[in-house]
Amino acid sequence: MDRRVAVVLVGILIAIGASVGTAAAQDPVTVGPDIYKCTFENEHTRLCEVTFKPGAKIGMHAHPDHLVYVLSPGKLRVTPAGGEPQEAELKAGDILWTPAVTHQAENIGSTEVKSLVVEYKALTGKK
Repeated sequence: MDRRVAVVLVGILIAIGASVGTAAAQDPVTVGPDIYKCTFENEHTRLCEVTFKPGAKIGMHAHPDHLVYVLSPGKLRVTPAGGEPQEAELKAGDILWTPAVTHQAENIGSTEVKSLVVEYKALTGKK
């Protein structure tokens, strides 16, 4: 699967998950403290390193708008709230823009998948 197909696939997952909303789902750090390690946070953004060992799973959780940069490739099964599971083959260097979403995920590959996630908090209108 080439990079553009992976980006389109993830975009479809996002659209489905975003339609459900994020109000009821928990923070990914709370749901998956062994997967999400946040190293920076201020009033505008939060930066987390996300590591899915083979077979690792994270339950239903929510993100605001966010950017994902894939550090280590692999295969994830992502299930949006109220949607069907989809598989995404991620390559190192992939960059994905993701609108707010509620989902769960599982590493279904044989390699550790690592990424950086930058979550964007609601903007105050200041420039």
